[in-house]
Amino acid sequence: MRVVLTEAAQRFVTPLTFAALARHPTYTDQDFWQPNRSRPLHIELGTWAGVILLAPLTAQTLARLAQGLADDLLTNILLASTVPVVAAPAMNTAMWEQVSVQRNLRLLLEDPRYHLLPPTMGRMACDTVGSGRMAEPEELLAYTQSLFWTQGHRDLIGKRVLISGGGTREPLDPVRFIGNPATGRMALALARACFHRGAEVTLVHAPLTEPVPDFIQAQAVTTSDQMKHALQQAFPACDLLLMNAAVADVRPSQSYPHKLAKADLPSQLALEPVPDILSELVPLRRPHQKIIGFAAQTGDILPPAWAKLHRKGVDALFVNPVDEVDSGFATTHNRGWLLLRTGVSHEFPSAPKLAIAHQILDGLGSI
Repeated sequence: MRVVLTEAAQRFVTPLTFAALARHPTYTDQDFWQPNRSRPLHIELGTWAGVILLAPLTAQTLARLAQGLADDLLTNILLASTVPVVAAPAMNTAMWEQVSVQRNLRLLLEDPRYHLLPPTMGRMACDTVGSGRMAEPEELLAYTQSLFWTQGHRDLIGKRVLISGGGTREPLDPVRFIGNPATGRMALALARACFHRGAEVTLVHAPLTEPVPDFIQAQAVTTSDQMKHALQQAFPACDLLLMNAAVADVRPSQSYPHKLAKADLPSQLALEPVPDILSELVPLRRPHQKIIGFAAQTGDILPPAWAKLHRKGVDALFVNPVDEVDSGFATTHNRGWLLLRTGVSHEFPSAPKLAIAHQILDGLGSI
């Protein structure tokens, strides 16, 4: 990693701080004018970089880049480079909403190298509450990692992707339910990967352990019935459905509106099957729509996975072992196989879930 600080940035954080964090000297405009280099510094850094992250992107730098100006080290590097750039604006709400700023943003984004990570709602340094807060560091890192994977290619631009995620909860009473260990991390990774590749993303999710990014349109649900209704409403408008949610298979036959006393809990819990959401959506799809199922398995997972793919009638099925380390529920990593209805399969070794998400999307290119 290499860090470049503008003159204004140095008034907030010293070059020494970033040098310690990056384990490499930080570059400033003072370095730009040093003559003792075999190559001009902006050319050297511009050709070295694989991805450039602009965070925060100020109104001043945005205006200069939109006009193609190069009057300091940073802007010279950007003009000397051809790699993807993550642009993460941050400024006061009134500044962000100015007509001139939005005009400059549109002009900058005409260059396909630039990928916008829009600011979020929140409280800023000036105590203003509104849009303009820089995206969280985790989102900056995820987008940067995605661009290393895709090299900036937006193969899902113009596509609407519908994703289900999390584990549904089927209540016995207001404080007890039948559930599963799903955290929604894989669904969030899929949502990020699709957004980074240019898609318009809608996430229908049961309870999650992490917040949904502001740039993802999200609808929170709890039960399988609520998820079924939300997906049925959103499905007609989508081009790709990624059915990643861990939907319950059974639920209590009777649900009580009040908390049962311990003495009143049934000694035997009567259960009933939950309607199969995926099987009900498949017959409704139109020719251009693709549906991808997900299966969590134990033991010898491939034979039942192939059978499930054909039984469900989906275009592809990603199956992952949940009885192995770093795979499945509540992990940062995953592994598994992507099975296509054409009979082709792709095995993905253990990797961060964002990388697995990109591998899944790459593998779908052949269906």
